[in-house]
Amino acid sequence: MAQPNIFLADEAAATAFARSWSPVLSAPCVVYLQGGLGAGKTTFARALLHGMGHAGAVKSPTYALVESYVLAGKTVHHFDLYRFASPDEWDDAGLGELFAPDCVCLIEWPQQGGALVPAADLVFEFFVCGQGRNCLVSARSEQGKRSLDLWQN
Repeated sequence: MAQPNIFLADEAAATAFARSWSPVLSAPCVVYLQGGLGAGKTTFARALLHGMGHAGAVKSPTYALVESYVLAGKTVHHFDLYRFASPDEWDDAGLGELFAPDCVCLIEWPQQGGALVPAADLVFEFFVCGQGRNCLVSARSEQGKRSLDLWQN
């Protein structure tokens, strides 16, 4: 299966792209959001959550480590592991307890949690490209493949 590489010219394009994923992500699903600082990971998460029906503010979980949103039929946990000094902080914070069959988990900086972070179903990797962004999407499981197929069709 081809890995889509999407050019996002501006924030409006990034928002539309993220919202286009909202109807195809079903729980349980683990989504890695990768890329450098300012690459668009939180922008993607915010637009995805709004597309899934969250009407309020979407805070960056950089300091809280996780922000949770209860939506119709599922809970979305948005993690940011940027500040982890060691993968052991994953267990110390009890974050593994948040993974459940009715959850979609968005994880920024998953590499900071090492092998303790659950494997991804989908990976969105963001790269700064001039004034815009490129996003490479890859499916890493059958659940991820189903979501990617739905999105592409």
